[in-house]
Amino acid sequence: MGATGEQTADGGTGDLTGPRFSEEDLVRTAAAVLGALGAPQQTAQLVATSLALSNLVGHDSHGIVRLIQYSDWVRTGQIQPGGAPTVVRARGAVATVDGGWGFGQPAAQAATRLAIELASDQGVAAVAISSCNHVGRLGEYVETIAGAGQMGMAFCNSGPVVAPFGGAGRVMGTNPFAWSAPLREGTVVVDFATSKVAEGKLKIALAEGRTVAPGCIVDRAGQPSVEPADFYDGGALLAFGEHKGSGMSMLIELTAGLVSKMGTSCDPEYLGGNGALILALDIAAFVSADRYFDQADTFCREAKRLGGGPSSVDILLPGELEARTFERRRAGGVSVPAPIRHQITELASELGVDVGAFSLP
Repeated sequence: MGATGEQTADGGTGDLTGPRFSEEDLVRTAAAVLGALGAPQQTAQLVATSLALSNLVGHDSHGIVRLIQYSDWVRTGQIQPGGAPTVVRARGAVATVDGGWGFGQPAAQAATRLAIELASDQGVAAVAISSCNHVGRLGEYVETIAGAGQMGMAFCNSGPVVAPFGGAGRVMGTNPFAWSAPLREGTVVVDFATSKVAEGKLKIALAEGRTVAPGCIVDRAGQPSVEPADFYDGGALLAFGEHKGSGMSMLIELTAGLVSKMGTSCDPEYLGGNGALILALDIAAFVSADRYFDQADTFCREAKRLGGGPSSVDILLPGELEARTFERRRAGGVSVPAPIRHQITELASELGVDVGAFSLP
Protein backbone atom coordinates (compact mmCIF):
# COMPACT_ATOMS: atom_id res chain seq x y z
CA MET A 1 0.00 0.00 0.00
CA GLY A 2 1.28 3.47 -0.73
CA ALA A 3 0.59 6.92 -1.99
CA THR A 4 2.37 9.89 -3.43
CA GLY A 5 1.76 13.57 -2.87
CA GLU A 6 2.75 16.63 -0.89
CA GLN A 7 4.78 15.80 2.23
CA THR A 8 3.26 17.42 5.29
CA ALA A 9 4.55 18.29 8.74
CA ASP A 10 3.07 15.15 10.22
CA GLY A 11 4.43 12.84 7.57
CA GLY A 12 1.12 12.51 5.78
CA THR A 13 0.45 13.29 2.17
CA GLY A 14 -1.92 15.48 0.30
CA ASP A 15 -3.44 14.67 -3.08
CA LEU A 16 -1.99 17.30 -5.39
CA THR A 17 -4.66 16.56 -8.02
CA GLY A 18 -7.66 16.97 -5.69
CA PRO A 19 -9.47 20.12 -4.59
CA ARG A 20 -7.83 22.37 -2.02
CA PHE A 21 -9.64 24.30 0.65
CA SER A 22 -8.83 27.69 2.16
CA GLU A 23 -8.72 28.43 5.86
CA GLU A 24 -12.13 30.11 5.49
CA ASP A 25 -13.53 26.96 3.85
CA LEU A 26 -12.30 24.74 6.67
CA VAL A 27 -13.46 27.07 9.44
CA ARG A 28 -16.88 27.52 7.84
CA THR A 29 -17.35 23.76 7.41
CA ALA A 30 -16.17 22.89 10.92
CA ALA A 31 -18.13 25.70 12.60
CA ALA A 32 -21.34 24.62 10.83
CA VAL A 33 -20.94 21.02 11.99
CA LEU A 34 -19.98 22.02 15.54
CA GLY A 35 -22.93 24.39 15.74
CA ALA A 36 -25.26 21.62 14.64
CA LEU A 37 -23.78 19.44 17.38
CA GLY A 38 -24.92 22.04 19.90
CA ALA A 39 -21.85 24.23 20.38
CA PRO A 40 -22.63 27.91 21.01
CA GLN A 41 -21.59 30.13 18.10
CA GLN A 42 -18.49 31.54 19.81
CA THR A 43 -17.35 28.06 20.88
CA ALA A 44 -17.97 26.60 17.42
CA GLN A 45 -15.93 29.36 15.79
CA LEU A 46 -13.06 29.00 18.28
CA VAL A 47 -12.82 25.22 17.93
CA ALA A 48 -13.20 25.38 14.14
CA THR A 49 -10.40 27.95 13.91
CA SER A 50 -8.13 25.75 16.04
CA LEU A 51 -8.82 22.70 13.87
CA ALA A 52 -8.17 24.66 10.68
CA LEU A 53 -4.89 25.98 12.11
CA SER A 54 -3.72 22.39 12.64
CA ASN A 55 -4.45 21.66 8.98
CA LEU A 56 -2.62 24.81 7.89
CA VAL A 57 0.57 23.95 9.78
CA GLY A 58 0.53 20.43 8.34
CA HIS A 59 -0.75 18.44 11.33
CA ASP A 60 -3.85 17.08 9.62
CA SER A 61 -4.25 14.50 12.39
CA HIS A 62 -5.46 17.33 14.65
CA GLY A 63 -7.41 19.17 11.98
CA ILE A 64 -10.89 18.92 10.56
CA VAL A 65 -10.76 15.10 10.73
CA ARG A 66 -11.45 15.47 14.47
CA LEU A 67 -15.06 16.46 13.72
CA ILE A 68 -15.85 12.77 13.32
CA GLN A 69 -14.46 11.88 16.74
CA TYR A 70 -16.02 14.93 18.40
CA SER A 71 -19.45 14.08 17.03
CA ASP A 72 -19.19 10.59 18.54
CA TRP A 73 -18.22 12.08 21.89
CA VAL A 74 -21.14 14.51 21.81
CA ARG A 75 -23.51 11.64 21.15
CA THR A 76 -22.13 9.56 24.03
CA GLY A 77 -22.16 12.54 26.42
CA GLN A 78 -18.37 12.73 26.76
CA ILE A 79 -18.50 16.24 25.29
CA GLN A 80 -21.17 18.58 26.62
CA PRO A 81 -21.31 21.19 23.84
CA GLY A 82 -22.42 24.03 26.09
CA GLY A 83 -19.74 23.44 28.71
CA ALA A 84 -17.58 26.51 29.37
CA PRO A 85 -14.26 26.90 31.21
CA THR A 86 -14.06 28.51 34.65
CA VAL A 87 -11.22 29.15 37.09
CA VAL A 88 -11.98 26.99 40.12
CA ARG A 89 -8.81 27.37 42.14
CA ALA A 90 -5.97 29.89 42.19
CA ARG A 91 -3.09 30.46 44.62
CA GLY A 92 -0.17 32.66 43.71
CA ALA A 93 1.38 31.34 40.51
CA VAL A 94 -0.79 28.21 40.46
CA ALA A 95 -4.33 27.80 39.15
CA THR A 96 -6.81 25.22 37.90
CA VAL A 97 -9.27 25.73 35.06
CA ASP A 98 -12.36 23.52 34.95
CA GLY A 99 -13.32 22.78 31.34
CA GLY A 100 -16.94 21.97 32.20
CA TRP A 101 -16.63 18.84 30.01
CA GLY A 102 -17.15 21.03 26.95
CA PHE A 103 -14.86 21.16 23.93
CA GLY A 104 -11.24 21.17 25.09
CA GLN A 105 -9.87 24.04 23.01
CA PRO A 106 -11.72 26.85 24.90
CA ALA A 107 -10.45 25.45 28.21
CA ALA A 108 -6.87 25.21 26.94
CA GLN A 109 -6.98 28.73 25.53
CA ALA A 110 -8.36 30.07 28.82
CA ALA A 111 -5.61 28.26 30.74
CA THR A 112 -2.99 29.65 28.35
CA ARG A 113 -4.18 33.23 28.83
CA LEU A 114 -4.22 32.74 32.59
CA ALA A 115 -0.70 31.25 32.58
CA ILE A 116 0.63 34.27 30.67
CA GLU A 117 -1.08 36.64 33.11
CA LEU A 118 0.20 34.83 36.20
CA ALA A 119 3.75 34.52 34.85
CA SER A 120 3.81 38.25 34.06
CA ASP A 121 3.05 38.89 37.72
CA GLN A 122 4.79 35.98 39.45
CA GLY A 123 7.64 35.14 37.08
CA VAL A 124 6.39 31.58 36.54
CA ALA A 125 2.96 29.98 36.34
CA ALA A 126 1.43 26.51 36.30
CA VAL A 127 -2.20 26.03 35.25
CA ALA A 128 -3.88 22.62 35.31
CA ILE A 129 -7.03 21.84 33.31
CA SER A 130 -9.64 19.47 34.73
CA SER A 131 -12.96 18.16 33.37
CA CYS A 132 -11.44 18.65 29.94
CA ASN A 133 -11.93 16.93 26.60
CA HIS A 134 -9.48 16.79 23.69
CA VAL A 135 -7.55 20.09 23.62
CA GLY A 136 -6.21 19.68 20.08
CA ARG A 137 -2.61 20.49 19.19
CA LEU A 138 -0.51 21.46 22.22
CA GLY A 139 1.87 23.49 20.06
CA GLU A 140 -0.87 26.07 19.51
CA TYR A 141 -0.88 26.99 23.20
CA VAL A 142 2.85 27.14 23.86
CA GLU A 143 3.29 29.18 20.69
CA THR A 144 0.77 31.67 22.07
CA ILE A 145 2.87 31.90 25.24
CA ALA A 146 6.03 32.46 23.18
CA GLY A 147 4.19 35.13 21.22
CA ALA A 148 3.73 36.94 24.53
CA GLY A 149 7.52 36.91 25.05
CA GLN A 150 7.52 34.04 27.55
CA MET A 151 8.62 30.41 27.46
CA GLY A 152 5.83 27.86 27.47
CA MET A 153 5.52 24.18 28.25
CA ALA A 154 2.50 21.88 28.11
CA PHE A 155 1.77 18.22 28.84
CA CYS A 156 -1.38 16.15 28.65
CA ASN A 157 -2.44 12.53 28.92
CA SER A 158 -5.19 10.75 27.03
CA GLY A 159 -6.87 7.36 26.72
CA PRO A 160 -4.65 4.25 26.96
CA VAL A 161 -3.30 3.24 23.54
CA VAL A 162 0.49 3.03 24.08
CA ALA A 163 2.44 0.05 25.38
CA PRO A 164 5.29 0.61 27.86
CA PHE A 165 8.81 -0.20 26.72
CA GLY A 166 9.24 -3.96 26.39
CA GLY A 167 5.50 -4.67 26.49
CA ALA A 168 2.54 -4.83 24.14
CA GLY A 169 -0.49 -3.90 26.28
CA ARG A 170 -2.20 -0.50 26.25
CA VAL A 171 -1.13 1.48 29.35
CA MET A 172 -0.41 5.14 28.50
CA GLY A 173 -1.94 7.73 26.24
CA THR A 174 -0.08 9.26 23.32
CA ASN A 175 0.74 11.89 25.96
CA PRO A 176 2.09 14.84 23.96
CA PHE A 177 4.62 17.37 25.18
CA ALA A 178 5.20 20.89 23.83
CA TRP A 179 7.83 23.52 24.61
CA SER A 180 8.34 26.97 23.15
CA ALA A 181 10.83 29.82 23.30
CA PRO A 182 10.39 33.30 21.81
CA LEU A 183 12.74 34.95 19.34
CA ARG A 184 12.80 38.59 18.29
CA GLU A 185 11.11 37.44 15.13
CA GLY A 186 9.15 34.22 15.42
CA THR A 187 9.26 31.34 17.87
CA VAL A 188 10.95 27.99 18.39
CA VAL A 189 8.39 25.28 19.13
CA VAL A 190 8.71 21.57 19.89
CA ASP A 191 5.45 19.61 19.89
CA PHE A 192 5.36 15.84 19.76
CA ALA A 193 3.54 12.81 21.05
CA THR A 194 5.54 10.48 23.27
CA SER A 195 4.27 7.65 21.12
CA LYS A 196 6.30 7.15 17.96
CA VAL A 197 3.28 8.22 15.94
CA ALA A 198 0.14 10.05 17.06
CA GLU A 199 -3.10 8.04 16.87
CA GLY A 200 -4.67 10.68 14.64
CA LYS A 201 -1.87 10.17 12.13
CA LEU A 202 -2.74 6.48 11.97
CA LYS A 203 -6.28 7.52 11.14
CA ILE A 204 -5.02 9.69 8.28
CA ALA A 205 -2.70 6.92 7.04
CA LEU A 206 -5.59 4.44 7.11
CA ALA A 207 -7.80 6.84 5.14
CA GLU A 208 -5.03 7.44 2.58
CA GLY A 209 -4.22 3.75 2.19
CA ARG A 210 -0.68 4.11 3.55
CA THR A 211 1.35 1.94 5.86
CA VAL A 212 3.33 3.41 8.77
CA ALA A 213 7.02 3.13 9.50
CA PRO A 214 8.26 -0.03 11.23
CA GLY A 215 8.48 0.23 15.00
CA CYS A 216 5.36 2.35 15.47
CA ILE A 217 2.73 -0.26 16.31
CA VAL A 218 2.17 -3.86 17.34
CA ASP A 219 -0.89 -5.94 16.50
CA ARG A 220 -3.24 -7.53 19.04
CA ALA A 221 -0.84 -10.49 19.38
CA GLY A 222 2.04 -8.15 20.23
CA GLN A 223 3.75 -8.64 16.87
CA PRO A 224 5.31 -5.71 14.96
CA SER A 225 3.10 -4.30 12.21
CA VAL A 226 3.06 -1.49 9.67
CA GLU A 227 -0.70 -1.71 8.97
CA PRO A 228 -2.76 1.01 10.72
CA ALA A 229 -5.76 -1.35 10.75
CA ASP A 230 -3.91 -3.65 13.15
CA PHE A 231 -3.89 -0.92 15.77
CA TYR A 232 -7.64 -0.38 15.47
CA ASP A 233 -8.11 -4.15 15.73
CA GLY A 234 -6.73 -4.19 19.27
CA GLY A 235 -3.05 -3.47 18.80
CA ALA A 236 -1.01 -0.79 20.53
CA LEU A 237 1.22 2.14 19.71
CA LEU A 238 4.87 2.10 20.77
CA ALA A 239 6.76 4.94 22.46
CA PHE A 240 9.40 6.93 20.59
CA GLY A 241 13.00 6.35 21.62
CA GLU A 242 12.23 3.04 23.32
CA HIS A 243 12.73 3.45 27.09
CA LYS A 244 13.17 7.24 26.79
CA GLY A 245 9.77 8.00 25.34
CA SER A 246 8.14 5.38 27.52
CA GLY A 247 9.60 6.92 30.66
CA MET A 248 8.60 10.41 29.59
CA SER A 249 5.05 9.23 28.90
CA MET A 250 4.79 7.69 32.36
CA LEU A 251 5.92 10.95 33.97
CA ILE A 252 3.28 12.84 32.00
CA GLU A 253 0.67 10.44 33.38
CA LEU A 254 1.86 11.13 36.92
CA THR A 255 2.19 14.88 36.36
CA ALA A 256 -0.54 16.18 34.04
CA GLY A 257 -2.92 13.30 34.70
CA LEU A 258 -2.82 13.55 38.47
CA VAL A 259 -2.46 17.28 39.17
CA SER A 260 -5.41 17.89 36.85
CA LYS A 261 -7.42 15.30 38.82
CA MET A 262 -8.28 13.51 35.57
CA GLY A 263 -6.39 10.38 36.60
CA THR A 264 -3.91 8.14 34.81
CA SER A 265 -4.91 6.56 31.53
CA CYS A 266 -4.93 2.93 32.67
CA ASP A 267 -6.74 3.62 35.97
CA PRO A 268 -10.22 2.01 35.90
CA GLU A 269 -11.57 5.33 37.20
CA TYR A 270 -9.87 7.41 34.50
CA LEU A 271 -12.25 10.17 33.42
CA GLY A 272 -11.36 10.30 29.73
CA GLY A 273 -10.44 13.46 27.84
CA ASN A 274 -7.13 15.21 28.46
CA GLY A 275 -5.53 15.84 31.80
CA ALA A 276 -3.44 18.90 30.93
CA LEU A 277 -0.86 21.14 32.56
CA ILE A 278 0.36 24.41 31.03
CA LEU A 279 3.46 26.22 32.29
CA ALA A 280 4.74 29.71 31.49
CA LEU A 281 8.04 31.37 32.38
CA ASP A 282 8.60 35.12 32.16
CA ILE A 283 12.12 35.52 30.80
CA ALA A 284 12.47 39.03 32.21
CA ALA A 285 12.20 37.59 35.74
CA PHE A 286 15.51 35.80 35.18
CA VAL A 287 17.55 37.75 32.62
CA SER A 288 17.23 40.99 30.71
CA ALA A 289 15.08 40.60 27.63
CA ASP A 290 17.74 42.17 25.39
CA ARG A 291 20.41 39.76 26.58
CA TYR A 292 18.11 36.78 26.11
CA PHE A 293 16.99 37.74 22.62
CA ASP A 294 20.55 38.60 21.52
CA GLN A 295 21.81 35.20 22.62
CA ALA A 296 18.76 33.28 21.34
CA ASP A 297 19.09 34.86 17.91
CA THR A 298 22.83 34.14 17.86
CA PHE A 299 22.26 30.50 18.77
CA CYS A 300 19.64 29.97 16.08
CA ARG A 301 21.76 31.66 13.45
CA GLU A 302 24.87 29.63 14.37
CA ALA A 303 22.88 26.38 14.62
CA LYS A 304 21.88 26.83 10.99
CA ARG A 305 25.35 27.91 9.85
CA LEU A 306 27.44 25.35 11.72
CA GLY A 307 24.87 22.56 11.58
CA GLY A 308 24.68 22.72 7.80
CA GLY A 309 28.26 21.48 7.57
CA PRO A 310 30.38 21.58 4.41
CA SER A 311 27.38 21.02 2.13
CA SER A 312 25.38 23.84 3.75
CA VAL A 313 22.33 21.67 4.39
CA ASP A 314 19.23 23.70 5.23
CA ILE A 315 18.87 23.14 8.99
CA LEU A 316 15.35 23.67 10.30
CA LEU A 317 14.69 24.99 13.77
CA PRO A 318 11.90 23.31 15.76
CA GLY A 319 8.60 24.66 14.40
CA GLU A 320 10.13 26.01 11.19
CA LEU A 321 8.65 23.24 9.05
CA GLU A 322 5.21 24.08 10.42
CA ALA A 323 5.77 27.78 9.73
CA ARG A 324 6.74 27.08 6.12
CA THR A 325 3.82 24.70 5.69
CA PHE A 326 1.48 27.35 7.09
CA GLU A 327 2.61 29.91 4.53
CA ARG A 328 2.35 27.43 1.68
CA ARG A 329 -1.06 26.12 2.65
CA ARG A 330 -2.46 29.53 3.49
CA ALA A 331 -1.60 30.58 -0.05
CA GLY A 332 -2.46 27.35 -1.86
CA GLY A 333 -5.08 25.70 0.30
CA VAL A 334 -5.35 22.39 2.14
CA SER A 335 -6.05 19.00 0.59
CA VAL A 336 -8.33 16.70 2.61
CA PRO A 337 -8.32 12.96 1.83
CA ALA A 338 -11.49 11.87 0.02
CA PRO A 339 -12.48 9.29 2.68
CA ILE A 340 -12.33 12.00 5.36
CA ARG A 341 -14.41 14.41 3.25
CA HIS A 342 -16.92 11.63 2.65
CA GLN A 343 -17.25 10.91 6.39
CA ILE A 344 -17.67 14.59 7.22
CA THR A 345 -20.22 14.95 4.43
CA GLU A 346 -22.22 12.04 5.86
CA LEU A 347 -22.02 13.58 9.33
CA ALA A 348 -23.14 16.98 8.04
CA SER A 349 -26.03 15.36 6.18
CA GLU A 350 -27.17 13.60 9.34
CA LEU A 351 -27.11 16.94 11.14
CA GLY A 352 -28.90 18.78 8.33
CA VAL A 353 -25.87 20.92 7.51
CA ASP A 354 -24.83 22.01 4.01
CA VAL A 355 -21.03 22.04 3.74
CA GLY A 356 -21.06 23.31 0.16
CA ALA A 357 -18.03 22.61 -2.00
CA PHE A 358 -16.41 20.61 0.80
CA SER A 359 -19.03 17.87 0.42
CA LEU A 360 -18.12 14.55 -1.18
CA PRO A 361 -21.05 12.10 -1.27
